[in-house]
Amino acid sequence: MLTAFAVLLSVTAVLAYLNERTLRFPTTVGVTLAGALASIGLIALDALGVPGLRGWARELLQTLNFTDFVLNGILSILLFAGALGLDAGQMLRQRVSILTLALLSTLISTGLIGFAAYFVFALVGLNVPLIWALLFGALISPTDPVAVLDLLKRAQVPARIETLIAGESLFNDGVGVVIFLVLAGLAGFGEHHAPAGLPGALSLFVREALGGVLFGALLGGVGYALLHSIEQHAVEVLITLAVVIGGYVAASALGVSGPLAMVVAGLIISATKDRAFGAQTRAHVEGFWETIDQVLNILLFAFIGLDVLLTETTGPQIAASVLLIGVALAARWVSVALPFALVRSREGYGAFTVRLLTWGGLRGGIAISLALSLPESPYRPHVVTATYAVVLFTIAVQGLTIMPLVHRAARASGEAAPPQADPAQH
Repeated sequence: MLTAFAVLLSVTAVLAYLNERTLRFPTTVGVTLAGALASIGLIALDALGVPGLRGWARELLQTLNFTDFVLNGILSILLFAGALGLDAGQMLRQRVSILTLALLSTLISTGLIGFAAYFVFALVGLNVPLIWALLFGALISPTDPVAVLDLLKRAQVPARIETLIAGESLFNDGVGVVIFLVLAGLAGFGEHHAPAGLPGALSLFVREALGGVLFGALLGGVGYALLHSIEQHAVEVLITLAVVIGGYVAASALGVSGPLAMVVAGLIISATKDRAFGAQTRAHVEGFWETIDQVLNILLFAFIGLDVLLTETTGPQIAASVLLIGVALAARWVSVALPFALVRSREGYGAFTVRLLTWGGLRGGIAISLALSLPESPYRPHVVTATYAVVLFTIAVQGLTIMPLVHRAARASGEAAPPQADPAQH
């Protein structure tokens, strides 16, 4: 297993290096595409009949328990890293618009994509149950705050717009994971089985969400107290790791939302990091979490590529995936425009902000993590293949064409951004 993992990591590292030396795409987009290219390369080599490749992929995937590895490992790290990198003070000032978008947008998107996916799968001859279509809606609705934030920083948009988009992305991750886990419980394979009926599902949602927020606040407070009392970067990195990994396991044992707990804990440490860390220690800690986040996004793409490699991709799956790319984009626009109407006039956002939120709704590691955590089922390959297609489209197409829209949104907001930077430059 170690040999296979080493080969996988080495290939993705080489592709990331080639991006920096030649294509020079924005870092997050470039490394994600590198991981995607690695997985596509594996699929192409298998199609050419390279011996032993499929057996190697199967051995690697069977060795790892993806439910534990992804949901209880990678997911907690991705969410904490995203929260740590945000300006918590600015987020607090924009809390109404961020929370309105995160909650309502995710719920609306899950419903729209879920019901549309049910009919799309049926249209191409894939009889996927409604609960599985809704699971697809829940896992594909959250957007990736890390990918969006990297692009916004390069464009130097006003902090208000940057915080709105990144904050909404971060919180809709937590909300989306809670919705996914509730639906998984209703389907009978979740970590916490939901009581029968809508009232039981709502009760589970409230318990997971509220409990996760409160437990995350406790974790963040304890983490800050420990970090504030010392000044040694290796130990402080270790403390943040303990908060994430240990806190996530504890949240699961308590029956509350680990993802939301990680978001809140990360925001509390972010809000207090000027007091918790010295200048050098802060650079070490933030650099560590930024690097971990990017590496995990690459590996997740490689893992989902292996999963697709072991699945006999069919014509109906490809047709459904193409249609669902359009469905996901349309649902994103509707799910943003409706709740945004409640806050736009109150906070004076520009006319292009909805379009920016729509086209900047990149999907990434969270969607892939949840898709890989699905149990073996006749419907799993359909959902995994569609997830792979939607995520790859948002990164490769939306991520590489968003810069002009970013600057138009900045000008429309009345807060002109500085001159456009070349996205190929560091």
